[in-house]
Amino acid sequence: MEKRSSAIIGATGLTGSWLQQYLPEDPGFDIIRTLVRWPVEPVSPKQEVKLVDFSDAESVLLALTGVTVVFCAIGTTQKKVKGDQQLYRRIDHDIPVRACKLAMETGCRKFVLVSAVGANPESRNFYLRLKGQTEADIIATGMPAVHIMQPSQLLGKRAESRPLESFTQAIMKPLSGLFSGSWIKYRAIAAKDVARAMIIAGKKEETGVFRYTYKEMMELIHPAS
Repeated sequence: MEKRSSAIIGATGLTGSWLQQYLPEDPGFDIIRTLVRWPVEPVSPKQEVKLVDFSDAESVLLALTGVTVVFCAIGTTQKKVKGDQQLYRRIDHDIPVRACKLAMETGCRKFVLVSAVGANPESRNFYLRLKGQTEADIIATGMPAVHIMQPSQLLGKRAESRPLESFTQAIMKPLSGLFSGSWIKYRAIAAKDVARAMIIAGKKEETGVFRYTYKEMMELIHPAS
């Protein structure tokens, strides 16, 4: 089996933490490189922790050299940036887009991104517009294979406290079963399932742009026999 070298951006977040757990268990990956802004302890002998300054192209370029697939799950919140939309954009847009461009320079040909259902660069909603612009700009880099996960409400326990998100999860989890047909994409999904879907997508050999909402992510995890 051909081995793959992966990089995780956003490994300390809800979905990223699951990527960090599942990737070392996958025999298809021999190196898991985690790009972080502050030191973290490796969770596996396969893991390489790379301290990077995401605003420094050379720092990111060196960390991505030799990587065959990049998994990007970075994201912030209005609370964390204290309402500063420019800072929000630098994290949710600039870091993924710059990483994608630099990954291509190193020879990487696959980028897997966590976005959001409803992402639209023309949306009046700041969050959905930002996610849509990020998707569009990553596609515009010319990366041969771009896999975009578009979850609705993520389910799972974060290391940090987010009372509003916990409240929303409590409401959405029991209601999700009511979403069907064209509305199924709005079903809440466990972050660990998003991570699983990302890893499966990251091993596909097809080129092109691929988007996955709830139904498509679950089909990746549980393919029809």
